[in-house]
Amino acid sequence: MTGSATIPFVKMNGLGNEIVVVDLRASSKVFTATEAARIAADRTSRFDQLMVLHAPTTAGTESYVRIYNADGSEAGACGNGMRCVGWWLAQELGRNAFKVETLAGVLDTSVRDITSITVDMGEPRFNWQDIPTSEEFRDTRAIELQIGPIDNPVLHSPSVVNVGNPHAIFWVDDVNAYDLGRLGPMLENHPIFPERANISLAHVTARDAITLRTWERGAGLTQACGSAACAAAVSAVRKKFTNRKVTVTLPGGPLLVEWTDANRIFMTGPVAFEYEGVLDLDKLARVPV
Repeated sequence: MTGSATIPFVKMNGLGNEIVVVDLRASSKVFTATEAARIAADRTSRFDQLMVLHAPTTAGTESYVRIYNADGSEAGACGNGMRCVGWWLAQELGRNAFKVETLAGVLDTSVRDITSITVDMGEPRFNWQDIPTSEEFRDTRAIELQIGPIDNPVLHSPSVVNVGNPHAIFWVDDVNAYDLGRLGPMLENHPIFPERANISLAHVTARDAITLRTWERGAGLTQACGSAACAAAVSAVRKKFTNRKVTVTLPGGPLLVEWTDANRIFMTGPVAFEYEGVLDLDKLARVPV
């Protein structure tokens, strides 16, 4: 595939979260941020996240996966994208369990069928330096951050956690009562988040249920964000809002998330295959970002 002007891709989605999967395991090609943003800007290869399979760098893994957001920036984790990669690999390998590596570490994936794929999303990180935040917070269950007047803030006191990516979760009574399309960019780029952050609104509706909307770092409003679902679930447990196993309902549908006593986060949900296509690198070089 090296030197080719065209590269095949598969368009999928995880609960409406638009995913493009590209296999470069037999190639030395690595997409630049500009190339990734151009792929996202093209109508036929539009994505929220681009999952690029490279040759494995760790023994026992099937691939090293680079994850790009729609703006070309790289992400450490993408739960919906990893389920898509998992289903894609299961079709190729003819088995239902394997390991892949991302910037966030080695992840185990188990595929029952296209409606039920489980990804071990790893261990959450709660220390302010690991999230990271630009100042010290001893208790990251609720940090000092608000939008709006001091005596009547619109949003305030989010929980923060790193689940492959930085996440801030604001606890609200109605996730649709806020203009997340307006507030999301301000909060994503707030100086308190030196690497930017995914911004979520979460409503706990039962001991085993959370409703969630997310503004994704580098992608904007999406139908679903798997790592945000995991971040909300573990943060809800830390605040004693829920049990350790919850259904997180996003605009695109539900995910089952379990934070085990062994400090691993397991996320289970479906994916959908949309179509196959070809990236024309010569054409994409002319696509404005």
